[in-house]
Amino acid sequence: MDTIITLNEALDTATFYGVNNQNILCIKNQHPDVRIVARGYQLKVTGTEASIKRMETNLRRIEQFCIKNNTLNEQQILSILHGEQPQDFIQDNLILHGVNGKSIVARSRNQQRLVEDYDDNDLLFAIGPAGSGKTYTAIALAVRALKNREVKRIILSRPAVEAGEKLGFLPGDMKEKIDPYLQPLYDALQDMIPGTKLNEYMEKGVIQIAPLAFMRGRTLADAVVILDEAQNTTAGQLKMFLTRLGVNSKMIVTGDLTQIDLPAHERSGLKDAISRLSDIKGISIVEMSDKDIVRHPLVKHIVDAYRNQNSKEDTTTKEEK
Repeated sequence: MDTIITLNEALDTATFYGVNNQNILCIKNQHPDVRIVARGYQLKVTGTEASIKRMETNLRRIEQFCIKNNTLNEQQILSILHGEQPQDFIQDNLILHGVNGKSIVARSRNQQRLVEDYDDNDLLFAIGPAGSGKTYTAIALAVRALKNREVKRIILSRPAVEAGEKLGFLPGDMKEKIDPYLQPLYDALQDMIPGTKLNEYMEKGVIQIAPLAFMRGRTLADAVVILDEAQNTTAGQLKMFLTRLGVNSKMIVTGDLTQIDLPAHERSGLKDAISRLSDIKGISIVEMSDKDIVRHPLVKHIVDAYRNQNSKEDTTTKEEK
């Protein structure tokens, strides 16, 4: 008898099939009593009813491993078929596995707190210096929720405020003009989702990236919604964004209050929101520090040097007055 098995759409087929289809050949070799013809997300399987059922049961276990871990090779297939968990993928503080099985983990206590608070709160603020992993951890949580089918989409946004540079005269269409503001979000996604799958998600609107101004009037349901660089929002903009929260959605707002690029007379919406919302149940505020910086070791010293210099300048200004 012939049966068509349809693979999960969350699967990256290039990873699943392997280089030169080595993975699917391995699966075939372990099931010699069936014939398998694979094309895209569909497998045509020929054999007896019992042999097809056995093969599909094993296939689904391999499929789920590949979706969860973003990697698959012959050794892992053999381990799964023997009822074993590949040892490389047992790790503390793991959020998810990125491209090629890269472990995306909470690398500091406050990153771990953000992961823990995500389960119990629908709105989270992650505040901290450059390199503390606030945006990267937030996107990892969103990708994990999408993979686990807890939500139907991820929406990522940033305010379009230049950090000392004028980008308004860049050539190109709207997407090309706003991409410079959103590149850090693309970088994180490319670490966590294989390229072909990421392109597919973005084409279908499963993952949406847009400037903050595009959020007005929307109700964001069944989604993880992330606002990055929120220190550069005004109070009105952030209020507008927060009130977009819909049913079965979570919001994560990230920012660094030491890197505000707004005009001097404009109060940061992030600072305003924290003072207003800190005591509301269902809202978590995670404050990261220099100890959470996970970039190059020099980044911590750079952050310290600028902070110390700013403190000296503030003291001098007060004395002159």
